Amino acid sequence: MADIVSPEKRSLMMSGIRGKNTKPEIQIRKMLHAAGFRFRLHRKDLPGKPDIVLPRYKVAIFVHGCFWHGHDNCHLFRLPKSRTEFWEAKISGNIARDKLKQEQLLSEGWRVLLVRECALKGKMALDTAVLSNDIKQFVCSPKQLFREISGKPRTPNI
Repeated sequence: MADIVSPEKRSLMMSGIRGKNTKPEIQIRKMLHAAGFRFRLHRKDLPGKPDIVLPRYKVAIFVHGCFWHGHDNCHLFRLPKSRTEFWEAKISGNIARDKLKQEQLLSEGWRVLLVRECALKGKMALDTAVLSNDIKQFVCSPKQLFREISGKPRTPNI
């Protein structure tokens, strides 16, 4: 199926998508701040420039959009029907880069928390109190090195 907008309009729409200070990222920052944590943003000296860094706890937090980071089995991710080869290459490249940067952080002694967009919005979103508690638990438990938080698992229709 052809795109319903012109290539120029699509380009304009795509250029408006931000990589920093997204709504999900700001939500996580508000939760952390309300819980008393202090943090730094987008540290360029760390692999992958984590969205949020808690130096005191040596925790790097990434807030990933489900589409851009290819979150499988998620209601917020669907591969576009046009230019499929381009999008497959783009998203798989993002996934590979994410994994490499996470491994580099772990090897440097950092703990990594990955929060998916679906944990914050959409029909699978977690309760704010539950999400906040999960984040606090990870930050305060030095034995856990990596954790991914995503939306509620789908329940089969009965």
